[in-house]
Amino acid sequence: MPDQDLPTGGGGAPVHPPAATTTSAHPPAATASPRSTVASPRSTAASPRSTAATAATAATAGTTGTTAPARLREIAAADVAALAAGAAVFGTGGGGAVQTEQLAVESAIEKHGPVPVVTVGELTEDDAVIVLSAIGAPSVGIEMLPAEGQTETIVREVERITGRPMTAVMAAEIGGSNGVAPVGWAAGMGLKVLDADGMGRAFPQGTMISMNVAGLPSEFAVMADTIGNVSVLRTINLAWLERHARAITVASGAISLGAHYVLTAKTAPGAVIEGTVSRAVQVGRRLLAASEPVSELAAELAATVVVSGKVIDVERNTEGGFTRGSVTVEGVGSDRGRLARVEIQNENLVIIEDGVVVASVPDLITVVDSETGEAISTELLRFGQRVSVLAWACDPLWRTERGLELTGPRAFGYDLDYVPFDGGRR
Repeated sequence: MPDQDLPTGGGGAPVHPPAATTTSAHPPAATASPRSTVASPRSTAASPRSTAATAATAATAGTTGTTAPARLREIAAADVAALAAGAAVFGTGGGGAVQTEQLAVESAIEKHGPVPVVTVGELTEDDAVIVLSAIGAPSVGIEMLPAEGQTETIVREVERITGRPMTAVMAAEIGGSNGVAPVGWAAGMGLKVLDADGMGRAFPQGTMISMNVAGLPSEFAVMADTIGNVSVLRTINLAWLERHARAITVASGAISLGAHYVLTAKTAPGAVIEGTVSRAVQVGRRLLAASEPVSELAAELAATVVVSGKVIDVERNTEGGFTRGSVTVEGVGSDRGRLARVEIQNENLVIIEDGVVVASVPDLITVVDSETGEAISTELLRFGQRVSVLAWACDPLWRTERGLELTGPRAFGYDLDYVPFDGGRR
């Protein structure tokens, strides 16, 4: 399975700067403009800290869009296609391609029945929510599928450590297959799904999760690979957990599964982004029913179609448990004559045109098929594809000081200041 991050709590900074480089000058001071010039990426380190203010922000944060999502009570087999379509959009190119997981989840629900969905407010003192995700390079996840019982092995180990049964599953990230697979895992184990996640999108590194913004520590992590190896990690902080988890993932063939947090009715409020499962289904339903998919998707997300055109170059490498590189889009139609480059590290990180940054993390950047509106994950981008590049504002959580420290351009090694994307287009 894909992407894949090992989101966990604690403090610390990302440890892997991007391998690809960009060209241009140092950025000017932040202004009201949605653009800034881009400089060569370089490794930076953020000091670990957390604040009560950002924790409060996390409590009220939700995925961006035009309307509040309808509350889901359960996920049936008929809902999975919409969930997968919406999760792919929120994956911003990462989280792993959803097609295989869609089939797996539909099969699990047909075998075990619909999966109950609960809100944070409905958790009781008896509930324990395990946060699960796949970890590694999405390009490898296409070929290396999870082993039977791999997730259950992780859950049983977590139950042994905590001394209590797990009652619900939460996706570490709603984006990509990591937002879809937990529903199938819950179905197979008879558990509920929490209508929330830790990102409101997908991010590639373990520090980049809402529980970290809220200052909620992670006491341990459990990982398992496809051949049965199980690892329990207790590290001094999140940066070290990311290092060790990524090394184990590389040793496991660049893909593994992991559990990072156990949340309760006391710890979940203010530490997760609520309503994201319902929101993904809502977005997916509109996309699948749309007569003009790209424009209707943009309207649903309050997004801007930055450029529409043809993929003329793809640079992609798998290294250190990540898929890194860039994709270049040549404009067609009304965008003829334009060239835009999207830089990736599992997810789409930055849009660059004419040497300036049009949009960057933590705002969302998704590449979709220009005909169907279907989101294309970074490992499936190919020369000649006709695509549209969408960008829209991230959850307010990520625009806080702590959120930007963890997920802004400098967290990925880019020497530029974050400027909020405001829908501008050249």
